[in-house]
Amino acid sequence: MNKKIFLGVSVAVSLFAITACGGDDADEENAGGDESSEQEGAPQAPDLESIPDVVAVVNGSEILKEDFVSVYEGQFQQLAMQAQTTGEDVDEEQLKEQTAENMVNNELLVQEADDRGFDASQEDIDETMNELAAQNGLESGEDFMAALEEQGMGEEEVRAELEVQVRVDQLIADEAGDTDPTEEELQELYDEAEAQQEQMGEEAQELPPFDEVKPQLEEQAKADKESEVAQALVQDLRGDAEVSINL
Repeated sequence: MNKKIFLGVSVAVSLFAITACGGDDADEENAGGDESSEQEGAPQAPDLESIPDVVAVVNGSEILKEDFVSVYEGQFQQLAMQAQTTGEDVDEEQLKEQTAENMVNNELLVQEADDRGFDASQEDIDETMNELAAQNGLESGEDFMAALEEQGMGEEEVRAELEVQVRVDQLIADEAGDTDPTEEELQELYDEAEAQQEQMGEEAQELPPFDEVKPQLEEQAKADKESEVAQALVQDLRGDAEVSINL
């Protein structure tokens, strides 16, 4: 399962904070009245006042403001950093709607995993932690945990998030069935990558031979299939669900 898609929301936000914290000290040093930095434009701050205490209700389960804000602020920071480069402000209303929709979809998947009785063992959680550590450039699950603790998350909270993550992974894997790609599908992915390289012209790096990148192609193909299955499942669940969004 592609952990980047269904990563527990507060863990995802904390991981962003890990990658972004390198610039915090510089920001604090410049906050004492550097007129030149003010003229360049301070980062846009998110509007949190208009967010209701209950952002959404999904089959009777509430998505609260504090949970929404923890996700929204992380996504806002990413877009605000990009906005400093492009000069365009973040479209907060659109981002709030997208965040709420994604949280509703995640809640539907969690509820479905509960209904089907999926269970996560400690071994499953440790394995997922190690995978996420590798995805974020860390050497081990222990390093992953330490990094999150630096951001204010306790081990119990992290493990609770990952327990949910594992059960959703199990749900999607069960729904997807056999996701092993065919040789033709792998070749198609490779041909698409070659076409993209050609469009980039001389600036593009030379694509390695098919056999060298085949393992990565297999992983991408499986992730693509599982993503499609997850989206289809969410669409089915939304059709039967009672959902209200209060933004």
